[in-house]
Amino acid sequence: MLADLRRGAVALVVFTVLLGLAYPLLLFGVGRAAFGAAADGSLVEGADGRVVGSRLIGQAFDGRGYFWGRPSAAGDGYDAGASGASNLGPTSQTLAATVQQRIAALLAASPGATAAGIPAELVTASGSGLDPDISLAAASFQVERVAAARGLDPAQVRDLVREHTQGRALGFLGEPRVNVLELNVALDTVAGR
Repeated sequence: MLADLRRGAVALVVFTVLLGLAYPLLLFGVGRAAFGAAADGSLVEGADGRVVGSRLIGQAFDGRGYFWGRPSAAGDGYDAGASGASNLGPTSQTLAATVQQRIAALLAASPGATAAGIPAELVTASGSGLDPDISLAAASFQVERVAAARGLDPAQVRDLVREHTQGRALGFLGEPRVNVLELNVALDTVAGR
């Protein structure tokens, strides 16, 4: 019986070292070597060099001089610990009222815009509530507001949007998109904030 206990203890130690230490360290090393910044969470630095967020998780921007991301239903908004949708269906009065409030807020912030011109993604939350990207249409809708708030030429802001537009994944999957955090950091850099 002592021999069996000794073999069991040795197996426990060996597998703990192999699977609890060596294997995770090996995967960490491979991840760092092969994927660099992604292994660290795809962190984005602001104009001052400080980390301001991750390019993979959306965050709230509500100032007129910033591009706004898709609304979030995650917790109190963009709460990574409470990722999820509102689960409100198309017949929900709560959803209809929420969408109308968001349309009113966008129209108030964007003089001259019409409700018909607002991309649906700017008034409806996503399934995760943490979308970091918006469509090119959603970014284009906001150009005039952002340019006016920052005192920039709209053409300059459009150029920034174009520079930060990412193409389709693998050249054919999805739609072109703009990372809101990276675009707003670029705006801060241009404006010298």
